[in-house]
Amino acid sequence: MISVFDLEELLNVLKDFYRITRIRIAVFDEQFRELIAYPETRPAFCQLIRSCEAGRRACAGCDQNAGRIASKQRSAYVYRCHAGLTEAIMPLYVGDVLAGYLLFGHIFSYGSHDAGWEVIRHFCKDYPVDADELEAACRAMPRRDADYIKSAARILHATASYLALERVAVLREDSAAARLDEYLSGHFTEALDTKSICQALDLGRTRLFQLCRQMYGVGPAERIRALRIGRAKELLVQQQEMTVAEVGAACGYTDVSYFIAVFVKEVGVPPGRWRRGMGER
Repeated sequence: MISVFDLEELLNVLKDFYRITRIRIAVFDEQFRELIAYPETRPAFCQLIRSCEAGRRACAGCDQNAGRIASKQRSAYVYRCHAGLTEAIMPLYVGDVLAGYLLFGHIFSYGSHDAGWEVIRHFCKDYPVDADELEAACRAMPRRDADYIKSAARILHATASYLALERVAVLREDSAAARLDEYLSGHFTEALDTKSICQALDLGRTRLFQLCRQMYGVGPAERIRALRIGRAKELLVQQQEMTVAEVGAACGYTDVSYFIAVFVKEVGVPPGRWRRGMGER
């Protein structure tokens, strides 16, 4: 685990979320290991699904796939799980480093229990669980409409922002992840490559790529490029007297043509046009 969580404060926040929404919420680390949940006990429906190996594997795979999508878009992602229920997941970041996920789920979001059961029965037909018990558990769940879920997802997003602001999760100071993040943040304008980063941090190439994928969702080159373009945007807005070439050089691009090409690829427009557009806002 690359981060340290204040579990006592985290539990208080989860309880508050549950009191407002009446939806179970869980926190996972970046490796998708569940750290804490409230309430602790899963609903009867989910317990039945997870009572078989196939169901447990499907739950884990479904959550992990949703986590990848949410971390890529850096916002709450609402989806239908493999068993037919609605869930939402929100990535937790410490700065720009992915530290874990907030997930709420087990929501029955159908117009009626009859309609919902028909869909769920089809989704779960291959799991070796008692169909009568599953139907009873399905019909015991409260129905929630789309607006309710949308509101809960907004609260989930706000909860993640609060956790980051209050430093409920922080990077482990002694971790390779913390050292890598600090190094890239301090040296991204320099001529970095995989070899120089590995030497500076005493990391193997495979470990470097694993960490970058785990923390940022991209490789080291892509992370450096994102840092450079982010800094370029800041300079373009804050330092109006700097030319595009000077901004590029300050961000590690000695060739202005290459800087413009990279900026266009990442942002969609040349830096000069982007600067003018920001000035018109």
